[in-house]
Amino acid sequence: MISVNDFRTGLTIEVDGGIWRVLDFQHVKPGKGAAFVRSKLRNLRTGAIQEKTFRAGEKVAKAQIDNRRMQYLYANGDQHVFMDNESYEQIELPAANIEYELKFLKENMEVSIMMYQGETLGVELPNTVELEVTETEPGIKGDTASGGTKPATLETGLVVQVPFFVNQGDRLIINTTDGTYVSRA
Repeated sequence: MISVNDFRTGLTIEVDGGIWRVLDFQHVKPGKGAAFVRSKLRNLRTGAIQEKTFRAGEKVAKAQIDNRRMQYLYANGDQHVFMDNESYEQIELPAANIEYELKFLKENMEVSIMMYQGETLGVELPNTVELEVTETEPGIKGDTASGGTKPATLETGLVVQVPFFVNQGDRLIINTTDGTYVSRA
């Protein structure tokens, strides 16, 4: 058990039968009444985000999440196959469970698979990934004065806004938390 006063970003807890990750929290001490902790939690099974308020000092169960390094192999219909780098054991995850992560996954990429008591919760991506531009309009010389952007389609099908100087075939670094362009690789 852990006190809500010890919350920190990234902590995983068990509340109301669900496994939740703390995204944000705030300790509030009003002038009148008892102190409380306002938190923003993500359900690791469904991906839903919920705001929840706890009384100060309330205890919640800490969820022990195991992260296993695995390699993304291929898509098999609606299932996506991952292989453990040490035991060569393969697991399949349905596309519905990793819909957001599929925008950044390419074959042979290493990721962390989140496991809770033998149950696979999902894929944890690195902070950034390197992807190739497959389609974008060519940049026009002198078109950079406004500092504008144009859409570019990447090798995984993800469409991001990129600066005008990016061309087809360029390799880009993309932020996986919000799907934005960071820089050229």
